[in-house]
This record gives sequence, structure tokens and C-alpha cells, in this order.
Amino acid sequence: MPSFLTLGANFVRFGCIINFFGFAGFYIVRFCSLVSNPANPATMNRIAILMAAAATVAAAMSGATPPDVLTRPMPTDWGVYGAPMAEMPSDDPWWKGFNDPVLDSLISRAESANFDLVQASRRMDAARRQVEIARAAFYPTVGVQASYGYGRAGGSNAQTYGLGASLGWEIDLFGKISEKVSQSKAGFNASRAAYAAAMVSLCGQVASTYIDLRVTQAQLFVARRHILRQDTIAGLARARYDCGLASKIDLDQALSVLYSTRAAVPALEASITADINALALLLGVYPHEAQRLREDTGMPEYRHIIAAGVPAELLRRRPDILQAEYTLDSDAAALGLARKDYLPSLSLQGSVGLQGNHMKGLFEMHNATFSVGPTLSWTVFDGMARRAAVQQARDQMEADVAAYNSTVMGAYNEVSGALEAYNRARQQVDAYEQCVAVGEELLKLSLDLYTQGLTEFTNVANAQVDLLSYNNQLIVARGTALNALVTLYRALGGGFPLSSE
Repeated sequence: MPSFLTLGANFVRFGCIINFFGFAGFYIVRFCSLVSNPANPATMNRIAILMAAAATVAAAMSGATPPDVLTRPMPTDWGVYGAPMAEMPSDDPWWKGFNDPVLDSLISRAESANFDLVQASRRMDAARRQVEIARAAFYPTVGVQASYGYGRAGGSNAQTYGLGASLGWEIDLFGKISEKVSQSKAGFNASRAAYAAAMVSLCGQVASTYIDLRVTQAQLFVARRHILRQDTIAGLARARYDCGLASKIDLDQALSVLYSTRAAVPALEASITADINALALLLGVYPHEAQRLREDTGMPEYRHIIAAGVPAELLRRRPDILQAEYTLDSDAAALGLARKDYLPSLSLQGSVGLQGNHMKGLFEMHNATFSVGPTLSWTVFDGMARRAAVQQARDQMEADVAAYNSTVMGAYNEVSGALEAYNRARQQVDAYEQCVAVGEELLKLSLDLYTQGLTEFTNVANAQVDLLSYNNQLIVARGTALNALVTLYRALGGGFPLSSE
């Protein structure tokens, strides 16, 4: 039975063994590198690539994006002619700029109950646990065992009892575990960006659907108002017809305009129901729980001052761009990890326990057992699997670099298109407001002349149809302007201050 002094001496020897393997491993790696990579141009190119990859990995571990990833620099801003200027976008809730309490409550409800957002949140939690799993590899693994055996040998029965503990520990000599942790951190950051993207998309969908609902309700209100006016005009045509002052054609034209307007009402009501159902799905409720939205509270204010010259740096806060950047960080870590598979791994295995033929006296010192020893493992040949793994990691990074550039370019186009759409929609609103004013005057004049018998009813009918069309197009243009603001928010990945003119 070894004494405690002997046991201590063994641990000292174990420390010396670790040092020996550490220094030996370093020089073996260096020797093999020199033998397998003679000084020739091709080898120098490989060394340059490895150095660049090492810099990329270091950038990934520090949370930075690998340099020179964007192949085509973005313009410094978006110049949209005629659009008013404002302050830079901020992270404040953008929808509050519409001053619509109903919209505020809908988005608040969606943020807490939308099932797509819940899924994104759970995926983020799973990625966080992956980081914890990777970090756990820094620590040793400890286990306990208990055993019992019974057998017969040499004409006699024998039984054994065992009780012990084991320890296994992979020493992060060449940074493999650190690389895995960096890769899992990048994956977690990408999942956080995906969650933010889901949030941005959800708020935008709620706002757009809500705007569509208010647009349809406004059209329904206009249709009903015109039905009342057209019914009055049809009554006038009928009275003139009954008195012999007008022909049946006048009455039929009046009724035709009235009935066509009435025919549009069911479609508008069905569209309202569809919008409410869509909002209910986004809110995570059943349609009957969202029927309060049938109350028409009016459209939000569409005239806001927005930023016409938006710096390109603002796009970096877009969740999809952040997600693409973190994906590149993960690719860089994966590439570094694949290269480190060429290096050996050092692990420590140890155990301590008790073993004896009788349970009685099992805990006496002469039944104690222990073992400890390091293991250096090094794959010498694997059929070029590691080389293929390194190339696969490099190919994946190059593919994600292309995806990153595509994401950035798409984001730029979305912002530019939203700014242009909002600016043009405002111009269209101004034009249709003039059309409505002129249409109202034209209908009044036509009706006055008709009652005096100075013009045909056709002019009145045309004026009614045109005025209804102008009103509907005005409402649609206002909705287009509002949706352009929502699209701009989604394109910038965050809110921006809105102030009414």
C-alpha cells in the first residue's frame, strides 16, 4: 500500500510528464510543419492564407466582422429629391409617432403573444444553452461508480465489491475548446439577431395589416356616405320622371350609380373581416377576440417628416445584417477549429476507489486503488478527411460572404425604395385632394344645372362616379404613404422619429 508521501511524489512526476508532453508536442508540431511545407511559392501561398485565416479567427473571437467582407461599398446616403429632412433614426418605438393608441396596444399584445416570436425566443434560449455546453468543456468530468461481481474460479466462489470515482479532463493546449466556445457565441449572437428580425417583422406586419384595415374602413365609410347622397339624387330623378320632367333614362342612370356603389359594400365588409382575422393571427388570439377592431377610429396621420439622407451606417443595425455578420464570425471560428484538428489533443484520466472481496473492511486503506495519467492523441492519417473539412469550412465562409453582400444590397434597395415610395405617395395625395375638391364642385354644379333642366343627367352620373373614385384613390394614396413609412422602419431595422407637419 503506497504511503501519502509516495502518492505526492507520483503527482509531482505527473506534473513533470505534463510539461514534457507540452514541450514535446510543440516541437513535434513545428517539425512536422517544416517537413510537410518546404519553402516553395505554393507553400508560401498556403502560409499567407493561414495567416489571413488566423486574423479572421481572431476577429471572430473578439466579436468583430472579418475585414473587407463587403465587396461593393454602399453609397454614403440616399438622396431623394423633394423629401423633407429630419433627425437620425433612433431606437424608440417608431409606431408611437402615429399617435394611435389602438396600434400601440396591438403591437404590445403581439410582442407578448405571437407564436412566431415565441419560437424565435426559444431558439435563442437553445443557442444560449449551446454556449454553456461549449464552456463546460473547460472543466473536468467527474463520475462515481459502484460495482459488485460474483463468480467461480479454481473450484471456489469469489465475489468483489467496488466503489470509486473517475476524472477525465481535456486540456485546452491548442485552443480547440476556446474555438468551439467562440463558434457557439457567434451562433448565439446570430440567434439574438434572428429574434430581433422576427420582432421587426412582426411589428411591421401588425402595422401594415392595421393600416390596410383602416384604409378599407375608410373606403366603406365613403361608400356609405355616397350611397346616401346617390339615393337622394335618385329620388330627385324619380320625382322629375314622375312629373314628366325627365326620361326613364335619367332614372335608370341614377339607380345604376346607386346600385353599383351598394354592390361594393359587401366586398369591403369581407375585406375588413379578413384584415381582422389576419391581425388576430398576429396577436395570437382567435378572431372573435379581436372584433373591437370593427370600430372605425380613423386612419393614422400620414404626413410626417422623415430622413431623406440616411447614412449607410444605419443599415448595420438591421437584424438580418447583424445575423449575417455573426454567421461570418461563426464561419471563421469553424475554419479555425477545422485547422486545429491537425494538432494533437492532450487529456488527463484519473480514478480513485476501493475494491475488495468482502463488504466488511472495504473502506480499509489496503483496499484503496488509484490511477492517473495523461494521454496525448494525434491523428496521423485520416484519408484526407481533415483537409476536406478545412476546405468545406472555407467554402461555407465564402458562401456566407456572398450572402452578406446580398443582404446589404437588398437592405439598401429597400430603404431607397421606401423613401421614394413615401415621397411619391405624398405627391399623389396632394393631387387627389385637388381632384376631390374639384369633383365636389363639379357634382354640385351639374346637379344644380340638372334641377334647372339645363343639362342632361349623364353629367350628374359621371360626376358621382368620378367623385367616388377620387375619394377612394385618395384613401389608398394615404394608406400607401403610411405603409411606406412602415416599410422604411423595417428596412432600417428600428424606429425613427416622426413629427407631423
